[in-house]
Amino acid sequence: MLVHICCAPDALYVVGLLRQNYDVSGYFYNPNIHPPKEYERRRAETRKVAHTLGVDLIEGPYEDALWHELTARFKDEPEKGRRCDICYALRLARTAQNASELDFDVYTTVMSLSPWKKAAVMNKIGKMFGQRYKIEFLEANFKKKDGFKKSVELSKQHRLYRQDYCGCVYSLNRRQDNQSTINKCPKHKAKDRTEKPLNRPEPEKLS
Repeated sequence: MLVHICCAPDALYVVGLLRQNYDVSGYFYNPNIHPPKEYERRRAETRKVAHTLGVDLIEGPYEDALWHELTARFKDEPEKGRRCDICYALRLARTAQNASELDFDVYTTVMSLSPWKKAAVMNKIGKMFGQRYKIEFLEANFKKKDGFKKSVELSKQHRLYRQDYCGCVYSLNRRQDNQSTINKCPKHKAKDRTEKPLNRPEPEKLS
């Protein structure tokens, strides 16, 4: 199985879970991550997790220019909007293509672990590219059964870096704008600025 990995915390839980039934390799392909320094940090943390779990990690190219070209017209969309759908599609397409070319039997992604990611949409896109590249896609919603909560605990145990925005420049700008607004309020000036992400959409309800 080839598993698309967006970040180390998600990989630690999901890949660990999948290894119970599959021979897993990871695929790090995330052209959405901005700035490049952040990309390097998340890739380094993913390498650590791959080593910890004893799985191979394939690293795709950093095609940030392509990502910007595909998403620019949707720059004002909120998280979970059409821009995110395009972002899922680009990453899943590359994963399916590589899985097919490298003779994997099945592929999937860890992204459905996040409460801010649309599992149903990702599963639909994953199946579509599975059909295109003639490879099975494992549909999943890894946030179920307290998956996200368990991943947070594992991250703390392994002292992993946990990002506070999805990765793209638009979510980073929105986070910074929200932080600036809050910092202008006297009652918030003394608060810990790293305590949690700000003003993100409501997590996807579990079925």
